[in-house]
Amino acid sequence: MAKKQTKTRAAARPKRARATRSGVVERISGGTAAPARGKLERVRMPAQARPPRTSTVPADESNEGKYVYCIIKSERPLRFGPLGLGAEPADVHTVHYRDIAAVVSNTPMVVQDPTRDNVLAHQRVNETVMQQHTVIPMSFGTVFKTDDDIMELLRSAYDAFTDVLSKMLGKFEFGLKVLWDRDQIIREIEEEDEDIRRLKGEISSQKGSTYFARMQYGRLVDAALQTKSEQYVADTFAALRGASVAARSNKLIGERMILNAAFLVNRRDAREFDRCVKALGARYDKLTYKYTGPWPPYNFVNIRLKLERA
Repeated sequence: MAKKQTKTRAAARPKRARATRSGVVERISGGTAAPARGKLERVRMPAQARPPRTSTVPADESNEGKYVYCIIKSERPLRFGPLGLGAEPADVHTVHYRDIAAVVSNTPMVVQDPTRDNVLAHQRVNETVMQQHTVIPMSFGTVFKTDDDIMELLRSAYDAFTDVLSKMLGKFEFGLKVLWDRDQIIREIEEEDEDIRRLKGEISSQKGSTYFARMQYGRLVDAALQTKSEQYVADTFAALRGASVAARSNKLIGERMILNAAFLVNRRDAREFDRCVKALGARYDKLTYKYTGPWPPYNFVNIRLKLERA
C-alpha cells in the first residue's frame, strides 16, 4: 500500500479579466486583457461558462469512482446539477457523515489530467457550492473508490473538518497582485535622489573606466527600489486590513511583481474590500493592482490527509 499526501488546495486557477481605469469598472468579454500601467484589473470566473471538454473513455461500473471537490457542512442530501468533470458534465451531489458532507461526482478510476477544461470544471463546482455554503476545497484530482471510502475520510478527519468549517464560516478569499514598471520607477528614483543622479551623470560623462561608479550606482538604485517596494506593500496591507480578516504573502513571479497576496474576507465585507482595492489603484497610478475572486479559502486551509491507495 502506497501512501499519498494530499493537501486541500486546488490547482492554479485560470484567470479571467475585468479591468478598471480611474475608478471606472469596465467588463472585458472573452479572453484576458493585458494590464496597462496605472490600471486595476479584476479577474473573475464566467458564471455559467461550460467550455467543451476533452472526452474521456467511459468506464464500466466496476471501474467507477467518486471525484471529491470540497467538504461542506450539511445534514441533508444535496444536488447541484450537471457541473462536474466529464465529456458530459457529471451530476454533482453529496456524500454524508453526521453533519458534514463531501461534494462529489461519479468519475472513472483514473488519474485526472489537470487540463484547462478539467480545472475549470473543478473550480466551477467549488464556486457554485460556495454561493450557499462554506467550503473546504480539496486538491484537484482527489478520487475515491466508493461512498464508504469517502465516509471513512469524513469520519477520520471529522474534528479537523468541523474546526476549519467553523473558522471559515461566511468567509472567502481574494487574491491580489501588485506590479510596477521597474524602469519607470528607476527614473523616478533618479529624479528624487541627488547621489544617484550625480553618479549617473559621472558615468555618462567619463571616458575612462566607470566600474566603481556603476557598482555604487547599482547598489544605491537596488536599495532605493527595495525601500519603495516595501513601502508600497506596507501601504497596501494597511489599506486592506480593515476590510479583511487575514492576509498571506505568496512567492513573487517575475521582476515586475512586488506583491502576491491572498486575503481572507468576510462575505459581508466583500464590497468594502472591492472599494479599498479600487482606491489603492487610483492612489498609486504607477502601479497595477490585479485581484481575483471571490474564491474558496485555498490559502487559509491547511489540512493534510493521508490517503491509502491500493
